[in-house]
Amino acid sequence: MRSLAMPRRLIAATVLLLLSGAAASANEFERVRPVTNDATRKECGECHMAFQPGLLPAGSWTRIMDGLDDHFGEKASLPPGPAAEIRAYLTGNAAGRGDPTLLRITEQRWWLREHRFRPEVWLRKDVLSKANCEACHRDAARGLYDND
Repeated sequence: MRSLAMPRRLIAATVLLLLSGAAASANEFERVRPVTNDATRKECGECHMAFQPGLLPAGSWTRIMDGLDDHFGEKASLPPGPAAEIRAYLTGNAAGRGDPTLLRITEQRWWLREHRFRPEVWLRKDVLSKANCEACHRDAARGLYDND
């Protein structure tokens, strides 16, 4: 009887460990380090929330910084000094996973999985854009994206 108890405990512990690991990976983008670089907060935050580097892989941030003359339909060019500082900050603190061929956070697989809403949600006056994280996540600027 004692020999059966040990394997059951081991199996139960293993299952719990696996489940907690799956939950952690599913929620890794719900809490990201907030933006700590002043140039990024200032320059990016003038037009939109300064998105945390951990929301995109380095390849995406590189392509975004390379295309500031047409930044999602806007001219967002920067002087060389601040541009280099922001690029280094974003790429140096980027997500460890994600699709580097995608420029938009809202096109990343993890984002799409978390935001399966009816299309009219994005048309609400208080939302208006998939990139308006703060419409639903009050603490998005602090890197907190728990389901609000």
